[in-house]
Amino acid sequence: MRRWAIPPDNSSTRLAGGVRQAHLIEQAAGAFFHDPAGRVLLVQPSYRTDTWLLPGGAMDPGEYPWETAWREVREEVGLELRPGRLLGVDWAPAQRDGRPPLVHFVFDGGPLTASDAERSLRLPPDELTAWQLCGPVEWERLLLPRVARRIRACVDALRTGHTAYLQDGWPSALPAG
Repeated sequence: MRRWAIPPDNSSTRLAGGVRQAHLIEQAAGAFFHDPAGRVLLVQPSYRTDTWLLPGGAMDPGEYPWETAWREVREEVGLELRPGRLLGVDWAPAQRDGRPPLVHFVFDGGPLTASDAERSLRLPPDELTAWQLCGPVEWERLLLPRVARRIRACVDALRTGHTAYLQDGWPSALPAG
């Protein structure tokens, strides 16, 4: 098992007198839908050209992560399904382009066959342009590396029954003690 260092605390800054000023931390949640062949449902956002994503999105104020996943699945793909257990939590540090740190919760959306998807998925055209059930070869082509790592970790979490704790998509060993 590979061990990864815990990143420095970049979520706050010390002010005079030791008071901490919080920085913006984005919070998101999504659902991991999968078919019997091990393919995962990905959606293509209309507002990005660099990656596809799992169905999901930003948390609204006062919303819990599970509620976000449920709402976003309904809004993004038109499914009235209650997400299952938490598969993974991923901390992504602030990005070079100025985007703040992100904590992303991924819940099990459950099985979804291609025929069920074709019959049931309804994408909002102003937000999503396409969907696809994808396997590992497509993940490398369609996803940012950290998103592909997150999906691989969720596949493993689904198989083992353990929840993945990730840092920028990489598995992270918690400190002993």
